[in-house]
Amino acid sequence: MKLMAFGLGYSATAALRRLAPKDAVGTTRSTAKAAALASLADMHLFDGSREAAEALRPALSGISHIVVSIAPSEGPDGGDRVLPVLAEALADEKSLVSIAYLSTVGVYGDHDGAWVDETSECRPRSARSLARVKAENQWLAFGEQVGVPVAVLRLSGIYGPGRNAFVNLTDGSARRLIKPGQVFNRIHVQDIAAAVDRAFATGASGPFNITDDEPAPPQDVVAYAADLMGVAPPPEQDFETAELSPMARSFYGENKRVANSLSKSTLGLTYAYPNYRAAFARMWAEGSWR
Repeated sequence: MKLMAFGLGYSATAALRRLAPKDAVGTTRSTAKAAALASLADMHLFDGSREAAEALRPALSGISHIVVSIAPSEGPDGGDRVLPVLAEALADEKSLVSIAYLSTVGVYGDHDGAWVDETSECRPRSARSLARVKAENQWLAFGEQVGVPVAVLRLSGIYGPGRNAFVNLTDGSARRLIKPGQVFNRIHVQDIAAAVDRAFATGASGPFNITDDEPAPPQDVVAYAADLMGVAPPPEQDFETAELSPMARSFYGENKRVANSLSKSTLGLTYAYPNYRAAFARMWAEGSWR
């Protein structure tokens, strides 16, 4: 396997570590991050420009698998950042056998707390979610064009080592915002890595929700983590009067319960962290939350 990871960030790095390919190429926009990840992959700077794409072309030779984890550009001319400048080069790589595009359950928009699955209507509201839908379709169309399966992995709220309620409680940033009826799904980064692994192993194509079994109110997760730590949870705050950034507030404008049965039946994915209680109890016991 020669793996190309466009956007070697938190999730793609976990996938790379799990897959342990013989050869790996990664991109980032940061020189410092490129240096930090040099032991994992042949790192290149890529910002979506034609100049960066041209410099990256030689490294694409012989790639067999691609993970795309670059946020799309927003606006009328927005969408995926890779294909506009590298579609031709990627199409020329006859060694290519599978692609995993890391998307978000945000593409479903708001469903007033109802369950959604891969057949549900996408109702994106925010510019970032509209751009995600466009990018998903661009990659699916590219896969059809070149005859390569593209698994669109729609991820819920990502957590794992260094990114979780334990960390937030420790550094004082944890909050318990109360908005009646609001729930979110979550996904541990190791389950994302397992989903990429299964997508490649099965040659699956199309959208798959990669998410835990139990959507839950966010304040419950913070309270549970605090109980495990033996510390007092932060006070409850009313969502309507809380001071929040526009982006943070926008997340609460979408409410849905995301089903994951297709990922189990088609990808054969077994979730190691099926709900927040099992996940946080395990992370606390192992010390793997840091």
